[in-house]
Amino acid sequence: MDYNWIVAMSGGPDGGSGGGMFTLLWFGLIFVVMYLLLIRPQRKKQKEHEKLLGELKKGDRIVTTGGMFGTIFAIDEAKGKIVIRINDQTKLEFLKSSIAARVDK
Repeated sequence: MDYNWIVAMSGGPDGGSGGGMFTLLWFGLIFVVMYLLLIRPQRKKQKEHEKLLGELKKGDRIVTTGGMFGTIFAIDEAKGKIVIRINDQTKLEFLKSSIAARVDK
């Protein structure tokens, strides 16, 4: 069996010194692609959600991450809680971070 192709792939009989640089560039390229496709959009979405939570006020119509719709009745910034009015008799308390979105009126 002829193993000359292995020597040719490795850069020569001395092991080749350019292979390490190519591998480093390859991993660098993979990291850049992962950053652009995964990390950056997630950070942007997280900043938008934090901005939404900061702009909430009493009377806003919202939906929670669990899919429950309601109107903000009270906000407790110190404890990070929001009281949501579902109807005239029902008020529920949620963590502020569980608010998914503001619903247009």
